[in-house]
Amino acid sequence: MTGPAVILVGPMGVGKTTVGEVLAKRLGVDCRDTDQDIVESAGKPISEIFLDEGEEHFRELERVAVRKALSEHTGVLALGGGAVLAPETRELLAGGPVVFLEMDVAEAVKRVGLDAPRPLLMMNPRKQWRELMDARRPLYTEVARAVVGTGDRTPDEVADEIFDALELKPS
Repeated sequence: MTGPAVILVGPMGVGKTTVGEVLAKRLGVDCRDTDQDIVESAGKPISEIFLDEGEEHFRELERVAVRKALSEHTGVLALGGGAVLAPETRELLAGGPVVFLEMDVAEAVKRVGLDAPRPLLMMNPRKQWRELMDARRPLYTEVARAVVGTGDRTPDEVADEIFDALELKPS
């Protein structure tokens, strides 16, 4: 097999990393998070990258991190919420084992909170989240082989649905 066994996309706070870790354990592989790759390579949190160098710089770091992870990682891969904005990334994801993890705004508020250090949600988080999702939902669904809701579900329940949707076999 070439490339990741499962690729998780979706908005911030949906549980990509948490669900990814559950999936990875069941599959007997590693879980990798491209946001964490960016933090490690930049030596600072994403919120500081946004503030110090701007979103455009962050998005370039993100494109590089995603391209690298897709080419070298064979486990479960969780992408940052905005990774699908880049046409290059969507092209790389085409036909892959991509799952869009979805949640509604009420669930997002519970999970992300109103004062979380999320650079794109600094002003009016509910409104910003809705606008982000209006722009990104079509991109998530474009690349996804399956769409799985996470609202009021445990990571194990979400993982069960992903296993069924992608016809995965535990190790």
